[in-house]
Amino acid sequence: MTVRIAPSNRMLIVASLESAVRLRKYLILVLASSALTACGLAGGPSPGPDEFAVVTRAPLSLPPDYGLRPPRPGAARPNEASPRDDAQEGLLRNLGNRGGRSSAKEKVPGHFTNGEAALLKRAEALNVDPKIREIVERESGRVVESDSLVDTLVFWKDKTPAQTLVNPKLEAERLRGNAALGKPATTGTTPIIKK
Repeated sequence: MTVRIAPSNRMLIVASLESAVRLRKYLILVLASSALTACGLAGGPSPGPDEFAVVTRAPLSLPPDYGLRPPRPGAARPNEASPRDDAQEGLLRNLGNRGGRSSAKEKVPGHFTNGEAALLKRAEALNVDPKIREIVERESGRVVESDSLVDTLVFWKDKTPAQTLVNPKLEAERLRGNAALGKPATTGTTPIIKK
C-alpha cells in the first residue's frame, strides 16, 4: 500500500521542515548566548581597582572660622603632607623601640649608609641567600626540561634527536691518517664535540 501526498501538501511539509530547522538554529543560538551570559554572572572574581589610578589625598578639614583666605596660586596645600614626609613615615613606621633610628652598630653586609641599611632591613633584603642565582637557574632548568601536556598536544610529532657536532680538526686528521694508510674513510670513530 502506497500513500500518495498531494503536491500542495508536499510544499507544506517541506516549508514546515525548513522552519523547524531554522527554529532549531535560533534556539541553539539563544541557549549558547544565555549560557555565556550565565558564565559571566557566576560570581567569579571580579578585577579589583587599579592601584595605579588611586590617588591618596589628605582628608578634608573644617577651618576654625569660615572667613576663608583666598587661595594663592602655586602654593602648597596646607592640609596635605609632602611626598618627603609620606616616604619618611612609610620607611620609619613600626621600627619598634629604637625610635625610628637605624643603629650603625648593627651587622649590615656591604657598605651601606644608615638610611640604606634601614631601607634594606625594612624590605627584608639583608638575609638573601647568596646562591639564589644557582637555585633559580636549577629550578627553571627543571621547568624547561620537563615536557608539559600542552607541549605534547601542540607539538605531537616526535622530537628530532639532538644533533651531534663533529670536531673538524680531529676529523681532518683522522681522514688524512686513513688516506695515508690506505684505509677507507669510514674506518675509526668520528670525533664528536661533547657539550
